[in-house]
This record gives sequence, C-alpha cells and structure tokens, in this order.
Amino acid sequence: MTITSPQQTSSTSANRPSQDYACIKRLVEAEMTEVNKLIIRELSSDVVLINQIGHYIVSSGGKRLRPVLLLLVAKALGYSEEEHITLAAVIEFIHTATLLHDDVVDESSMRRGQDTVNELWGNSASVLVGDYLYSRSFELMVSVNKMRIMEILSRTTTAIAEGEVLQLLNCNNPSTNEQKYLQVISRKTAILFSAAAQLASVLVGAPEDIENCLKEYGLRLGIAFQLVDDALDYKADPEDLGKNLGDDLAEGKPTLPLIYAIEHGSEQQAELLRHTIKEGDRNRFKEVYEIIESTQAIEYTISRAKEEANKAIEALDCLEQSAYKEALIQLAQFSVERSY
Repeated sequence: MTITSPQQTSSTSANRPSQDYACIKRLVEAEMTEVNKLIIRELSSDVVLINQIGHYIVSSGGKRLRPVLLLLVAKALGYSEEEHITLAAVIEFIHTATLLHDDVVDESSMRRGQDTVNELWGNSASVLVGDYLYSRSFELMVSVNKMRIMEILSRTTTAIAEGEVLQLLNCNNPSTNEQKYLQVISRKTAILFSAAAQLASVLVGAPEDIENCLKEYGLRLGIAFQLVDDALDYKADPEDLGKNLGDDLAEGKPTLPLIYAIEHGSEQQAELLRHTIKEGDRNRFKEVYEIIESTQAIEYTISRAKEEANKAIEALDCLEQSAYKEALIQLAQFSVERSY
C-alpha cells in the first residue's frame, strides 16, 4: 500500500488523521485503560514532588503512540496474556523520561500545549524525575523476568542516550548533512518505536524473521514520525502542534528542512541559514520560513517521510491479515498525514 501525496487526498478528509488514530486506539482501548492504570500506580511515591510531577505528566495527555504500537503488534500476533500491558507502560515511562531530559537540554517551555515540567518546577526537578521514571521502567521490565526483553531495552536506552549526544554535537553545526541527521533520529526517536514492535514479538515467541520484520516496521515508522515532526516545526498550527513554531531553529537544530534548503537554495540563502543555525536565532524565523518554502524543503521532508512509511508498511507482509495488521498500516499512514 503506497501513501498518496496531499494533492491526491480529498479535501473532505481534512480531519481524517485524528479520526483514524482514534479508531486505531479503540482497537486496544481495554488494554490502554490497563496500561494507564499501571502507569498511575507505578508513578506513586512517598516523595510528594514525584507524585505532583508524575500526575501532571499523565494528565497532560499525549498520543501514547509507542504503547499503542506495542499492544497492536502483540494482538496482531495473537498474544492473549497480560505482560504486554507491563511492557507498554515500560515503553511509555522511557519515552516520558527522555522528554523530561530533552526539555531541559533544549530549554523548552511548552509541550503538548502546556508548560513543561522544567518551566514549572525547574531543571533539577525535571532531570531527577526523569531519572526516577527510568528507574521505575527497569523495575517493571525485571518483573517480566525475560532476559531477552531486558537485553533489548538496555540496548535501546543506550542508543537513545547516544542519539541525544549526537544531536548535541550537531546543534549549531550548519555542515550537518542528511546522513548525520538520519543517524540522530534513528537512535534518538525511531529506536524506541522499533523496540516496542520487537518486544511484542519476543513476548509471543515469534520466529526470528517475523521479529526482524516487526523491528524494521517500528524503525521505519519512527523515522517517518520524526521527519514529519521536523517539518511541522515550520508548517503546523502552533495550537495543533502544542509547542512554539521555530523551537528547532531557536535551538540551532539542523533538521532536514534546513539541511535541504541549504543544499538547494542560492548562496545568499544558504549563508543566511548557516548563520541562523550557528546563532539559534528564532527572530529570523520568517526569513528562514520563506527560504524553506521557496526551496520546497517541507515537500521534500514529507516525501522522505512517505518513503519511510511505505517501507514500514512493506515490512508488515510477514503478518497474517487481521484488523490489527490493518491498524498498523493505518498507523504508518497517520504518521505522515497528521498535523500535530
């Protein structure tokens, strides 16, 4: 199944991505209810500040995309026990911990349309509660008592940390190319999608070829998701996006829209973009946006995202047809059609 371009999509389907995702989540609604209960229960601590921040994070919402992915894969493979609930919570804890740390590193003040934890409680609290969530995630994964699962998640968290450091090295570096950028997002973002899909297959005891296909599905899905995120930083409605436009620019992050615009703009345009990346200058957002528009950098980034989403869909050939497989296909489509 190939994802079509926006021009091929009916104008009557403007709200379709959010509607489709709601339908996808309904397939595992009962399981997600249990995941959310487990998250709230495991966030409990006799340290008051941890409880305050933990419940603030939970109530702030989010798509819960990674745990939903894990649950869908488990159901697609016919899993009927309960350990996928625990692993879905583990994945969400790890993801949330990385967000808390990211917001400190990036000095972000808004996420999901709300003040970030570091904005409300300060950097120290944000980092320490992030550490707490990492610790709780490892306690939970130990309870599953499968060494293979611990191996995958340990390797995943190491790769995420490496991706964070690679991104830090690339910040304010206008010579970053597409290959280096993809290396960062593969480790920093896509690896957790990949782990979510792989863990579900390990729980079921799926054959190695199926495990590898699902791992590939998650990786490609995660890359597509991040590519669209980086495009939305220059294109989305801030209310839909839940953060300020131009955050990546202010942080000096050379994401793919900027990289492509530097390579395909005039020398004068490229020099302005290089200078803006070096300085992390949000005040030049309008000029940068005009260059990105004129070089069709957003279109290129979305087209790359569609390539990755289609590769994700192809990787699902290993699964038998079911409502859950169809939902995984729709999840790949949602990743590139969304506006938030």
